[in-house]
Amino acid sequence: MLNATSKSVSATKPVWFVTGCSTGFGRELAKQGLELDYRMVVTARNPADLKDLAGIGAALVLKLDVTDQNQVDAAIKAAEARFGRIDVLVNNAGIGYFAAVEESEEKEVRRMFEINVFGLSRMIQATLPGMRRRRKGFIVNVSSLAGLRSFPSLGFYNATKFAVEGLSEALWQEVEPLGIKVMIVEPSGFRTDWAGRSANESKRQIADYAATAGVGRREMRADSGKQPGDPVRAVHAIIKAVESPNPPHHLLLGNDAYEGAMAKVEALGREFKAWEAVSRGADFPKEKLGLAA
Repeated sequence: MLNATSKSVSATKPVWFVTGCSTGFGRELAKQGLELDYRMVVTARNPADLKDLAGIGAALVLKLDVTDQNQVDAAIKAAEARFGRIDVLVNNAGIGYFAAVEESEEKEVRRMFEINVFGLSRMIQATLPGMRRRRKGFIVNVSSLAGLRSFPSLGFYNATKFAVEGLSEALWQEVEPLGIKVMIVEPSGFRTDWAGRSANESKRQIADYAATAGVGRREMRADSGKQPGDPVRAVHAIIKAVESPNPPHHLLLGNDAYEGAMAKVEALGREFKAWEAVSRGADFPKEKLGLAA
């Protein structure tokens, strides 16, 4: 139980709302936030997974499936009724799927989009009215290095994370003039059991893709639990960035994330430069546009 002093301190602390807290980043973020005396709305599809967190500090444990609009609305309403507001929304809920593009099953792909993209957008749309009224708030969208560069066997997972990136970039241009900040978190491999637990794979596997998607799938499965990324340090970095007076729009997490992202930027630059003349030549000539030569 909290003593009277810690209760009064907690009332001055920010209110964080985190989705997908059963495992991984979500669970670790809930734990660290509660240790910092934040008021934490801790959510999962199965609240029983969170029973160890329910009695810690100012925790509000809620059932939430981000694919269910009624549950989304009820969770936001319950959070605002308990704490008065939501200061930081962390869209962490997500799943993976291993398959070459041709092997991919539409049912599984649609389920992944429903969680990773439409679930995230539901949470944003439900939370923004309160943030707009207060002209203050912070939205953290958990993407991936796979939202910046693609990998064989992750084509449709890449597509969900590329969608999160595009949505987030538009979002910050829309809401930052209103006092609301947006940050995309882009981790590489972390020991969150993502590859071992939350990622299904296609039942059909085509021999022609064994050396590409097949290898990628096996390597990621084998690497589960051995990734270099530390979830505790990652969550510390997320909290530090949110608390910063000048937070980044993109927060890369892990050496592989930084090196992989920089390699993608450099490769794009080289290709753009090599084809610059062709690219520029696709416009009407300047004289036809009424511009000076």
